[in-house]
Amino acid sequence: MQVPSWARTVRFRLALISSALLFAVSALLVAGVYLAVSQTVDAKPLEGKTIKKVVKINGEYVLKEGETFEAADIGSLQQAVNQGTLDTLGAYSGVALGALFLVSLGIGWWVSGRVLRPIGEITTTTREITASDLSRRIPTTGPRDELRTLAETINDMLQRLQDSFAAQRHLVDDVSHELRNPVAVVRTNVDAVLGHDDATPDQRHQAAAVVSRATQRIATILDDLLATARQRSGAFDEEEVDLSVLATEVVEEHRLASEERSLRLQLRLERGPVVVADRQALIRVLDNLMANAVRLSPVGGTLTVAVGSRRGWAWVAVRDDGPGIEPADQERVFDRYFSSRVPGEDPAAHAGSGIGLTIARQAVEAHGGRLALSSRPGVGSTFVIWLPDRSPATPGKRDQAAPSDDPLGRLD
Repeated sequence: MQVPSWARTVRFRLALISSALLFAVSALLVAGVYLAVSQTVDAKPLEGKTIKKVVKINGEYVLKEGETFEAADIGSLQQAVNQGTLDTLGAYSGVALGALFLVSLGIGWWVSGRVLRPIGEITTTTREITASDLSRRIPTTGPRDELRTLAETINDMLQRLQDSFAAQRHLVDDVSHELRNPVAVVRTNVDAVLGHDDATPDQRHQAAAVVSRATQRIATILDDLLATARQRSGAFDEEEVDLSVLATEVVEEHRLASEERSLRLQLRLERGPVVVADRQALIRVLDNLMANAVRLSPVGGTLTVAVGSRRGWAWVAVRDDGPGIEPADQERVFDRYFSSRVPGEDPAAHAGSGIGLTIARQAVEAHGGRLALSSRPGVGSTFVIWLPDRSPATPGKRDQAAPSDDPLGRLD
């Protein structure tokens, strides 16, 4: 026999259990009352005595000679009346218990439906959610009870899923956007030169060099995109980092490129600033700033790298005397794929291309800091990484908000 669908619901089970419990308690109560009444009204018959009958003659009551009856007959009558009362009490109690069970079952069904209504809303909402639309949320109105806590927990899970899917879509879009050109370069050179037997050795050598640079660019792009995905997920391996030591290491990696452009490197490294951060993430941020500064600085120019601490905030500054950035573009330069062109400058040497600065700002902000920019067109730019200073020697309390000014002073 197939059980009806409504009989398999939690709502029906709750109603049935509550009704059964109420029925059991009521039955015990009625049984107790019945027992107490039966013990109270169970009168014993009177002792047998002969009583003369009294009759009324001419308005007066007189004893009738020769006629009597036993008092025991009155006791039998009393017992019969009491037993009838108990039988009536039992019958009505049984009917009342049956009616109580049915009424309580209906009330339990209604109450459980009211209580479980949010679960129905949760079920309906979750069924409507798809991978392409995770913006739906479960209503969290009503009292702050377990069901509301459940709804809020599911909403938090949906938000994390939405962020995860968004990060995945961003990664796919970035890969398709960034790899399109270098992959096309590789394909063109392979098809045009390396795929033909009549290509000269010089052509093959030149094509191989182009392919090598393109594959290196592909590797760099993939590293940047993976770093972006890692930052979005918050997967940082934090440790204490001495900013002076870290800045020295990054500067040494760019020293050869600086010498090729005859740049003068000025280091102002204050000893002591220590931050708690992902070392590799900070290296990538500073490496990006250094690479931009070396690329944009004019031949024979000056590149300054400084480290310091102020009011509880450690900072690393990278200054170049390149083309600078227009005031209207100084905030937009951190946007994805934004390009800021300076009139009269080589289009290949403009700042803010790609996603390097976007990744850098995201990494710094993920560590509770700020990446600030100070720039003057035709003079140069200063990028400053501000992070909470965790050095024991840092005096006083830290300012609540990270500074945004240039600790190296005004660009002249």
